Amino acid sequence: MDAQTNADSKQWIKAIRADSLPVDDATRIEHQGVCIAIFNLAGKFYATSGICTHAHAFLSEGYIDGQTVECPLHQGLFHIPTGTPLSPPVTERLKTYETKLSDGYVHILVEGRQ
Repeated sequence: MDAQTNADSKQWIKAIRADSLPVDDATRIEHQGVCIAIFNLAGKFYATSGICTHAHAFLSEGYIDGQTVECPLHQGLFHIPTGTPLSPPVTERLKTYETKLSDGYVHILVEGRQ
């Protein structure tokens, strides 16, 4: 992954090729020890924390329906674009990341090195 630093201690990382992630699917990456889920919803890319806030489960393995992902462990629902929890047992919001497409790649804005 390539990185470009911003002045406010955030950096864009080149995460994945956009054409490697089918529509209505997800994948996960790890950046500096942080798991991030990347979702392709109707050709628009979103990135959230990759691990459910309720229990340790990879959201990239969850069921995607429209703009929601169901945790594969306990079936709690999250709204992907905002990270908002929508049904029990999840109650804590997911961290979300800004994304952009450039040169055929999905880039994610993450916290930079201090």
